[in-house]
Amino acid sequence: MDSTRGGIALVGFDADDTLWKSQDYFDEAQAEFERIVGAYVDLTDAGDRLYAVEKGNLALFGYGVKGMVLSMIEAAVAITEARISAADVHRIVELGKGLLRHPVELLPGVREAVERIAADMPVVLITKGDLFHQEAKVRDSGLSDLFRRIEIVSEKDPRTYARLFAEFGVEPGQFVMVGNSLRSDIAPVLELGGWGVHVPYHTTWAHEAEAQLLHGGERMRSIAGLGQLPMAMQELTALARS
Repeated sequence: MDSTRGGIALVGFDADDTLWKSQDYFDEAQAEFERIVGAYVDLTDAGDRLYAVEKGNLALFGYGVKGMVLSMIEAAVAITEARISAADVHRIVELGKGLLRHPVELLPGVREAVERIAADMPVVLITKGDLFHQEAKVRDSGLSDLFRRIEIVSEKDPRTYARLFAEFGVEPGQFVMVGNSLRSDIAPVLELGGWGVHVPYHTTWAHEAEAQLLHGGERMRSIAGLGQLPMAMQELTALARS
């Protein structure tokens, strides 16, 4: 990458819930999990209890379907006081397999938007989660040919982005990240001095919703969909050059 020119030199795209549907399927799996444990105990906070287990396991399991399923089993045992049957544990495992088999469904206008940006400057894909599953989704999306590089990382935080900037050969102020998660896609990049385009999705995992923009809000634009990305990029490019 050429880091010598001024302004924006590179655009990064998130994948899940930015380019294709993802959280919808996780929400459906969680609803089924709540129905399974609801047969054993009458409670209204099964989702919250599951999230507490998931959050505690992130450092061990990381992000993705497999970590969610292991956390579901752990939470189900705790919620039912170990009364859950082997058959219902198997149902939870099948929920995970179903998530891994879901086809990749691109969001409206995605390919056109990425192609338009890629016609003007290099674009990269930066996603996190289970390596095997994310590689499969990228392959099945039909978008891999548009990206100069595809990075699947275990976490999206300032340290990870700083490492990627060094590898890409760009300064933070030359980079724009496009994504649905303030926590993972936008806040870390703004903190380092980069730019962000937030594309909110209609549903967000609780962990990704835990975010505060403490730095650089003036370097971010929010859009309703990727069809508005070219206009947002024009604004940020002009600001970066000024």
